[in-house]
Amino acid sequence: MKITKIAALALAVATTAGAQAQTVTIRWGDVVPATHPSVQMIERIAADVKAKSNGRIQIQAFPAGQLGGSRDMIDAVANGAQQIVTEGAANFGAWVPSISVVEAPYVWRDAAHLQKAMSGPIGQKFNDTLVQARGMRILGTTYYGTRHITTTSKEVKSPADMAGFKLRVPENDVFKAMAEAWGAKPTPMNFGELYLALKQNVVDGQENPLPTIKSGKFDEVQKYLVLSGHIITPRLVVVNEAFWQGLSAADRKLLEDAIRAGIAWQDEELAKQEKSLVDTFKAAGMTVITPDANAFRAPVLAKVPKMFESKWGAGTFEAIQAIK
Repeated sequence: MKITKIAALALAVATTAGAQAQTVTIRWGDVVPATHPSVQMIERIAADVKAKSNGRIQIQAFPAGQLGGSRDMIDAVANGAQQIVTEGAANFGAWVPSISVVEAPYVWRDAAHLQKAMSGPIGQKFNDTLVQARGMRILGTTYYGTRHITTTSKEVKSPADMAGFKLRVPENDVFKAMAEAWGAKPTPMNFGELYLALKQNVVDGQENPLPTIKSGKFDEVQKYLVLSGHIITPRLVVVNEAFWQGLSAADRKLLEDAIRAGIAWQDEELAKQEKSLVDTFKAAGMTVITPDANAFRAPVLAKVPKMFESKWGAGTFEAIQAIK
């Protein structure tokens, strides 16, 4: 038996005295605040699973990076100290180098395009590689939203306005390359540190989907919202494989069904919020800028796909774009 399997089972699965079925506790972490639909999704899944298992399966939600930053939690799931994490796909690139393509700028047309690809052969290939390389399994893909730029004090209408601009980005190379293509200075930082960094002018701005800007309260410390729409972001629900295989087939099915329903709710809620939040931000005093989208798109597409072709695989970016 592998050490990871021992650790996962010891931490998460206990058999009650005299009982025939396992009592299961699942620690599920996320970096976003408790008010974000991604965390509300976990809570809905937890309630569903608890009811259908008569309280035998307990899911504990840990929002706002309570269990650590993105890399910390991914490592914890890989090692079995934590059972599930919801995290950006590109953050699993250390083990599945090609997976960062799913967070590439301008690769997706819309959320439906994203879900179709990730539920098909491409998504299955990523999952198989992650299981084999690091003992983690993808249980589902969520729509995290379309990413836009916010700035503290600078009016940004084109990449020309971003020369030397300290843009907070997640800790992965694709986002860094995108920011550099705009002429900005990418500044990787844990999500939990971002609000204070914006408030204290450690960085000049950041980029995230509208619901994340709202739940993170970034609108309190940002003056401009730039509707760049540069990335449609998927996030992955990932479980420790040894823990997963230690569950009964019936419990795996129960969890799969609940996660599928939870993701459907979350995706719909995210889309609903995106439709109203621009007006919400305007009413709160933010200045909303609608830039020339191609001015942002052109320098990124000229640089980023070529830069990562060896990692993603020749033609992968274009093959994903071509999925109908």
